[in-house]
Amino acid sequence: MGLDSNEKILADHNDVFADIFNVFLYDGKRVIREEQLENSKDRSQYKVDGKLHEQERDVSKFYNGKEMRIAFLGIEHQSRDEAYMPLRVISYDGSAYRAQLLKNETFQKPYPVITLVLYFGTKHWSYGKSLHEVLDIPDDIKKYVNDYKINLVEVAFLEDEQIEKFQSDFKIIADYFVQKRRGANYIPIDKTIEHTDELLKTLKVLTKDERYETVLDELNEKKMKGEVNMCEIYDQIEGQGIKKGIQKGIQQERVNTERERKRAEEAEKELARLKKILDEHNITVYNS
Repeated sequence: MGLDSNEKILADHNDVFADIFNVFLYDGKRVIREEQLENSKDRSQYKVDGKLHEQERDVSKFYNGKEMRIAFLGIEHQSRDEAYMPLRVISYDGSAYRAQLLKNETFQKPYPVITLVLYFGTKHWSYGKSLHEVLDIPDDIKKYVNDYKINLVEVAFLEDEQIEKFQSDFKIIADYFVQKRRGANYIPIDKTIEHTDELLKTLKVLTKDERYETVLDELNEKKMKGEVNMCEIYDQIEGQGIKKGIQKGIQQERVNTERERKRAEEAEKELARLKKILDEHNITVYNS
């Protein structure tokens, strides 16, 4: 959906990644720690019609305990709902289990694979959330088809109590989309941003608002990324909106002025044409 690029995204940071999983898996308890996470570029290949294709998760990490690997964790970002998301997730998870099977030389028990689908739409997910919901299965064989559900998080529909449990920059993202879904005027929370570059790029992609990148460029020029909060960011965003509105008004005024000038020129030409006709016919017009 635009976030799975070569650029580092917000959830790639261990503090954000751990924060997301701690809230949704452990109700906000600090169970997973930053130092327990190990980066993983989870790429897998599959063959279709004799051709190799590659798939890659948005973000994935190994969760390591003191003496063993505990789990493989992945995050998928969705700005819109997708009809066959359960098939895509089972493909990711299956490849991760397959990788364990191929590498398991000590016959240790495999570790679990957990994928969270973060959906940022302001309307509820409209498609199926499990294999049984998206497949066309005859009733007489349905019991033989194993089901597989996705762990869907509708970010814009989180409760205020859930948002308060976040400690990382993801709290700003979640709060933004909840307010956007409610339709109220956005009021930024007073929180210092830890990863300004990634947060603003994430907001730009998810909101399709280019102003976030413009603000980021301004911050880079001023070297102000250290201590910035969302209130300051949004003041600049709104300022750009006002400035853009003023510029648009000025441009419109210039267009209107140019139109009036052209109309005046055309009127003068028409008067000159009429005067020429009258002169040719020796017609004199008297003003009373």
